[in-house]
Amino acid sequence: QQQQQQQQAASSTQMQGPSMNLASFAQPMGVEETDVEDPRDERDDDHSEQLVKELLGASFQNLPQTHDSERAKHYAPRNPYPFQTPYPTVPPPIFDNPNVFEKFDLDALFFIFYYQQGTYQQYLAARELKKQSWRYHKKYLTWFQRHEEPKVTTDEYEQGTYVYFDYETGWCQRIKTEFTFEYCFLEDELMTPTSHIAAV
Repeated sequence: QQQQQQQQAASSTQMQGPSMNLASFAQPMGVEETDVEDPRDERDDDHSEQLVKELLGASFQNLPQTHDSERAKHYAPRNPYPFQTPYPTVPPPIFDNPNVFEKFDLDALFFIFYYQQGTYQQYLAARELKKQSWRYHKKYLTWFQRHEEPKVTTDEYEQGTYVYFDYETGWCQRIKTEFTFEYCFLEDELMTPTSHIAAV
């Protein structure tokens, strides 16, 4: 009987065959694994491209025009006072002409510079002062002019005798000897064909 049981177990093993690994059937032999693209990615790309085109089209429809850079000129009196006279109520357009500022004397130019802050006329007055060899000092907030050639000149400063405009106490020109004009305090945003504070 024991011998019969051994024979039945042997025949059962032969029928089952060797153990098989199911993982080997996951992919056929000779077929490489490839990435499968999701069609939704292509739809997202198309949507993004279309959105960019729409934004570009909208921006082209709203391009700035040349007149957009021109500020409207509306005169507003700084200290308005109600009175009825035939006096002008707005500045004449002639004061927008740079050539007119060439005819003003120094007092008029200094007055426009200090009392018309932030206006085109202040810019024109400053430009005309620079044409007449005046240079603005950013620390002392006033204008200087060489009275004579500097006694000392370096890359950082020059030293000598200067004329400066006293706008605080006397509204006049004064002489300053042995003055050191440091170039770091030289206002040079209004470009003129000069080097440092030399005469034009």
